[in-house]
Amino acid sequence: MSLRQLVFVTGNQKKLEEVRAILGNVVDLKAHKIDLPEIQGDSKEVSAEKCKRAAEILNGPVITEDTCLCFNALQGLPGPYIKWFLGKLGHDGLNKMLAGFDDKSGYALCTFAYCQGPGHEPIVFEGRTEGTIVPARGPTDFGWDPIFQPDGFDTTYAEMSKSIKNTISHRFRAIEKLKEFLAQQESA
Repeated sequence: MSLRQLVFVTGNQKKLEEVRAILGNVVDLKAHKIDLPEIQGDSKEVSAEKCKRAAEILNGPVITEDTCLCFNALQGLPGPYIKWFLGKLGHDGLNKMLAGFDDKSGYALCTFAYCQGPGHEPIVFEGRTEGTIVPARGPTDFGWDPIFQPDGFDTTYAEMSKSIKNTISHRFRAIEKLKEFLAQQESA
C-alpha cells in the first residue's frame, strides 16, 4: 500500500525538515509555497482559513501550520503575529518588550490545520509547550528558537539537538494529534 500524499503549505525549509522528521513515514509529504493572506484572529482561525484557501488553490488535501510565541505578561501577545514582531524587533527587541514585567513566562503554540480538499472544513490540531522568554542563546537561524527555553530544560530550543526538540516541542505535540487523526482516517 502506498503512502497518502499530502501537501504541506510552507516555504520554510527548516520547518519542512522538522515536520518530516516528526511525521516519519506516516505520509508522503510534499512542500508547496503559496503566499496566502493571513486574517487577523487567534491561531485556530488563522490556521483554518489558510488551510481552506490552500486546499482550494491546490485542489487537494493540504496541511498548514501557524506558530505562535505567547508572553503571559502580555496576555498571549505577540501570539500569531510573532513572525512580524521578530522581523521588526529581532530577538533583543522581543526581550525588551518584557523589560517592565517580572513575569517572563510564556508558551509556544503550534496549530496545524488539515483540509481534505475544496469544499471541506479544515480540522485543527494544537500543541503547546510552556517555557520562559530568555536572552537569545544558540544559533539564530530558525525564528525565535534562541529566546524560548522550555520548562524543565536549561537550554533554549536553538541550543537543543533536533532529536530532543522534536520530542518535546509545540510542533511535535500538534503533529502527534495530526498523526493520530491520519491513522484513524486510514483505518476507517
